[in-house]
Amino acid sequence: MKLAVVSAVVLLVVLVAWPVSAGRKDLPGAGGYGGDDDGDDDTQSWFPLDNQLSLNYYDKICPNFEKIVDNKVREWTKSDASLGPALLRLIFHDCGVTGCDASVLLDYEGTERRSPASKTLRGFELIDDIKSELEKSCPGLASCADILTAASRAATVQLGGPYWPNAYGRRDSKASYARDVEKVPSGRRDVTALLETFQSYGLNILDLVVLSGAHTIGQAYCGTIQSRLYNYNGTSGTDPSIEPKYADYLRRKCRWATETVSLDAITPAVFDNQYYINLQKNMGVLTTDQELVKDPRTAPLVKAFAEQPPQMFRQQFAVSMAKLVNVGVLTGEDRTGEIRKVCSKSNSGAAY
Repeated sequence: MKLAVVSAVVLLVVLVAWPVSAGRKDLPGAGGYGGDDDGDDDTQSWFPLDNQLSLNYYDKICPNFEKIVDNKVREWTKSDASLGPALLRLIFHDCGVTGCDASVLLDYEGTERRSPASKTLRGFELIDDIKSELEKSCPGLASCADILTAASRAATVQLGGPYWPNAYGRRDSKASYARDVEKVPSGRRDVTALLETFQSYGLNILDLVVLSGAHTIGQAYCGTIQSRLYNYNGTSGTDPSIEPKYADYLRRKCRWATETVSLDAITPAVFDNQYYINLQKNMGVLTTDQELVKDPRTAPLVKAFAEQPPQMFRQQFAVSMAKLVNVGVLTGEDRTGEIRKVCSKSNSGAAY
């Protein structure tokens, strides 16, 4: 096991693709909100793209794109801090269904957004507000998929998390289907099922462990964990893998399904590696969280992130997020995509 942990640490160091800790100004395309306008798009030099996304996409056509997104996210999260984690969850649910195409934003009968599994998603009004503001500055040019991508990073940074470069040029899907939501990993899957899902996105086991670390912030509805607390495997008891005192706390906190509980009980408002430390103490809230420390394929990575400085997790989180937001995107070459005028409706207004 010691060798496995050492190997995991070496793997983490090797896979950190750029010095996020060096600061935003040192990153490609980070010369202000629009990036350096030197005509040299070096996107492919720091992470592989198999589409037409570009770091400089909005430099000339909508130079205030990121500034508008950042300001709006700051404005909304100042009055409701819970919207930050909500935006991260929203991008996960969008990218995890048919790719990062803003399909989760479409709102009519039979869409992902209307699925029972999506009923606790939030942040839609904030995305609509950003879109409305961008339509005033650069009408018809900023896609909802790009807005959601930029907003998720802005929220992460404002929560104290890392910055990563975003390439833009996504198109929005014209359709959305509730049945597709089952592709999103639920809180009750085992590691094998989770890994199969992540591999279908082109992500790996390191990305699985790292992106699960988003649970260092935010909350879960008690309804998602009551089966662990009151009727584990039909026993009418509590999951014995939960640390006893923590289990008592969760039972007191989660008498009602509509109540919420912090995913990180120790530092719920800090973007750090406490989530992994909690897992090692059997204080994972979701079944999928605690499974990471049980499975021999993921346990060494959990241990590495728990024992290393928080900056290691932060750096790798940036790398994995840059990969996630590039999953299954539609671009200008895709006839199936569009730039929506309103994020909740396709431009044709049709319910596909």
